[in-house]
Amino acid sequence: MNQHSLPAFSPDALALDAEAEVERIVAALRAQLRGTLRKRGLVLGLSGGIDSSVCAGLAARAVGPDRVHCLLMPEDDSDPESLRLGRLVAERFALSAEVENIGPALAAMGCYDRRDGFIRQVVPAYGPGWSSKIVFANALTTAGYNMSSLVVSDPDGRVEKHRLPAEAYLGIVAATNMKQRTRKQFEYYHADRLNYAVIGTPNRLEYDQGFFVKNGDGAADVKPIAHLYKTQVYRLAEHLGVPPEVCCRPPTTDTYSMAQTQEEFYFALPYDKMDLCLYALDNNVPAAAVAGAVALSEDEVALVWKDIAAKRKMARYLHLGPQLAAPLA
Repeated sequence: MNQHSLPAFSPDALALDAEAEVERIVAALRAQLRGTLRKRGLVLGLSGGIDSSVCAGLAARAVGPDRVHCLLMPEDDSDPESLRLGRLVAERFALSAEVENIGPALAAMGCYDRRDGFIRQVVPAYGPGWSSKIVFANALTTAGYNMSSLVVSDPDGRVEKHRLPAEAYLGIVAATNMKQRTRKQFEYYHADRLNYAVIGTPNRLEYDQGFFVKNGDGAADVKPIAHLYKTQVYRLAEHLGVPPEVCCRPPTTDTYSMAQTQEEFYFALPYDKMDLCLYALDNNVPAAAVAGAVALSEDEVALVWKDIAAKRKMARYLHLGPQLAAPLA
């Protein structure tokens, strides 16, 4: 295709009328609560990130601040900023916010000890005073293949990076996933006692690509922004009045003891470029047009699309409900 005959493609493809979208989501939440779910209000885990903050603003609009109960759930590896920013968001929307420190529960279940045991399979000296995270090689530099590594920092600040064998990787992730599942336990405890529904906070990129823990942050009664690209979530945040400090905070997993970006752990590109690549793939935009919009080559766009397809395949399991041996009459 001649370069000059390419259809125009730019970030404008993700433009939306923020107020109209807010009203649409608010109407959907009200209908879901009154009709399908028959619940009185909403419970929300506030992480100090953009997605949960936007969901907080939407919940306040939908049912009123007095019927939204927010939970702040730090643990031993949490960035203190998450707690501070979560409180800031609750104050901004006049929401009740309760702190449930899940660190003691995780320690009692062996979350940290189990994780550290698997880390010591790779770094025998790992122990108190150390920190760690898992990172993946960028799909653009590995022909679309995801290869995991363990990054550790010793008590003196020396940083090492090690390739992770499958057993250690799976063990570290399995132990770490206890964090998301424990948070969800607390959310449903409060939802049950209040007769409220639980909000899930994935955006479209996360929902589509399986960036959540099954029966952890993937569990919810309503997911009001799962149809919105993260770029659009930021637009709603600005419209709703989410505090600027939250809007300016780089997206992070806030799961490991070392700071970890979402690109290091999961996505091939920053969210704004991932959004455009995902949109283009779903809407048959030619790779050459996408390349110009995201400052990549056509071959690199193809690798991103390959990575998206691979993650969608993996995400099928995360989206599946329980499988039955026979259909129910």
